[in-house]
Amino acid sequence: MRQKKALPRKMTGMHSLQSSILAFTMAALCASVVQARGVSPYLPLNLTPEIERDIERVLILGNQPVLTRPIPAARVLDALPAACKRNAKLCARVRNYLKQYMGTAAITHVGIEGAYEDDSTTSVPNHHGMTMNSAWSASAIAQLQWGDYLLLSGGIAANADNTTPTGSYLSIGYEYAQLDVGYRDHWLSPFTDSSMLIGTQAATMPSITLSNYTPMTSIGLTYELFMAEMSESPNIAFAGGTTTGNPLLAGLHFAIAPAAGWTLSGNRLIQYGGGERGGKDSGDFLNALLRPHDYDNTSDALSSDEEFGNQQGAWTSSIVFPGSVPFSVYFEYGGEDTSYSGNYRLGNSSLSIGIDFPQLWDTFDLTYEASEWQNGWYVSGVYGDGLRHEEHVIGHWFGDARQLGDAVGGQSHMLRLGWQPGIGGVAEIRYRTLANETYGTGAYSRGHDLTLRYSYPWHSVLVGGEVQVGRDVFGDDYSRIAAFARFSADYTARAGESSVDERDVDKTVQFFADAGAAASRTRIELTDGAPKYVTGFAYTPHLAVGARRAVSDRSDLGARIEFDDLEGELLIAVRAFDYRYRINKHWAVLGFAGAARYDLATPAFGYYFGMGAQWRDIAHRLDLNLDIRYADKLSRDKLLPEDPPAMPRNDVFYDMFGATLYLSYRL
Repeated sequence: MRQKKALPRKMTGMHSLQSSILAFTMAALCASVVQARGVSPYLPLNLTPEIERDIERVLILGNQPVLTRPIPAARVLDALPAACKRNAKLCARVRNYLKQYMGTAAITHVGIEGAYEDDSTTSVPNHHGMTMNSAWSASAIAQLQWGDYLLLSGGIAANADNTTPTGSYLSIGYEYAQLDVGYRDHWLSPFTDSSMLIGTQAATMPSITLSNYTPMTSIGLTYELFMAEMSESPNIAFAGGTTTGNPLLAGLHFAIAPAAGWTLSGNRLIQYGGGERGGKDSGDFLNALLRPHDYDNTSDALSSDEEFGNQQGAWTSSIVFPGSVPFSVYFEYGGEDTSYSGNYRLGNSSLSIGIDFPQLWDTFDLTYEASEWQNGWYVSGVYGDGLRHEEHVIGHWFGDARQLGDAVGGQSHMLRLGWQPGIGGVAEIRYRTLANETYGTGAYSRGHDLTLRYSYPWHSVLVGGEVQVGRDVFGDDYSRIAAFARFSADYTARAGESSVDERDVDKTVQFFADAGAAASRTRIELTDGAPKYVTGFAYTPHLAVGARRAVSDRSDLGARIEFDDLEGELLIAVRAFDYRYRINKHWAVLGFAGAARYDLATPAFGYYFGMGAQWRDIAHRLDLNLDIRYADKLSRDKLLPEDPPAMPRNDVFYDMFGATLYLSYRL
């Protein structure tokens, strides 16, 4: 058993951590910048939805997955040449918009909105802490750039609820190491409508950020490191009582791009310090980062006061399929804690899936995103206010749609359809729905939200209106009718057909559907010390759908979602990484990894991986496959009256292993 170490109660230990960060920053900034590009301004995040949506579409058409936001303007410029081959009019709109970022000084954004609203205090998702009863909002950003390596941005985002200098920061550095100091947003997720770890649900925090916008090395490495200060909280547990202070928030993002159009990343958030909990040094931070199971979970060997803080983590994957109908598929598997033994298994998990079609029939675009999460998100035994800043959760908007402190799971869906009509302008309809689980402390119903927006370019201004109506999870109706004007710098939004050269279409993209049978066994671990129960083999139907694309002469990469019935319960498995190596004309080998969801009384989540072999073209468009697969420690907490006793451990674990024989038909 590790000897307990008392923590100092003053902030003196922070100097060591700050010195380490400063040393790393200075080393990166002092590296050679010969022939390197300078700093890049960031594009607005959830301030100009019409333009931001077009930028997302350009990046997908340019074969560039998006894993973090705000998006550097330089990255969009890099994507334009490829995107222009797929949609010239969209490309022209975005290119015109980006011109304002290329001068020495410019006002890059101005937006005003007035609304007729009701008295609802429901949060408006991703709007920097705004609620439905805000009668107005306004935002503006201006920038001044000295040379290539220094940029000053001044911004503000205000509404009837709060005012924050969002977009106000100083940037220094170059494309491989850009240091931002000030009120810069952070969004660590490929999802467009929500971010489990951190997004724009709350007001922007002051922070120091180091990142690169140009990938490095042959594997396309990108990174983002930041340190932010949260709002003051009087509910920080310490020494048997509470202390008041401003917790710190450290964020880490690392991503690689092993193949064109595919990016894999890992993200972490660490909330720590504040008040008398401040005495942390760099050694404490690294221990909590690298060994969270031992240093960031209260146990017999670690008291609440010794616990470093509150952590979250997530793995994300995003792949672009640039076929005749281009689209992007992305996944996120996250955890609010660690689970079982070791540091890599995530506890209190979440699983999110998304698909984005940036161009349908020339004038439409479509996005669908869904998330499901277990209990424990945004609540903490140490930080009584949880992961909240200025009274709003910093992550997914569902965190504001429940009673404060209620550790309850749930599920959300978002469907968005965009249209560029021939008369000009941009129309969008979006539907959201949210359902909390029934075991929480609140009496919840399913929430619904419907938004319709239309904007039209008039000279250098986008003018338009938005209607938002819904019913929140407490059963209360709300509505908001708004009119807005947004400065757009010669931004035009007229529709029209795009001439696509067939030589620019990736014809290796394949859609396929699987059908077959699976033989599986399940090992169940109800509690510590109890014998593990192993079921007999269950023989069940197996169905799946997926897509793949060639990334080399013999290698294919794709994504797939599978459906199986195990012991009368549905198992949904996501292959975020679905690899095929073609040995010859008739044979291939497979490897895959992702996450799985077991639909029990409350869902269990865990890692999912395996390998297989494929006999190709046994008939026209038909392949025969045999896979060996394993679901590792799918876990759920004991939350219901019929569950086993919660002590000594509050989790139930399920290991599933077996084989699947199926036919795959290429559509």
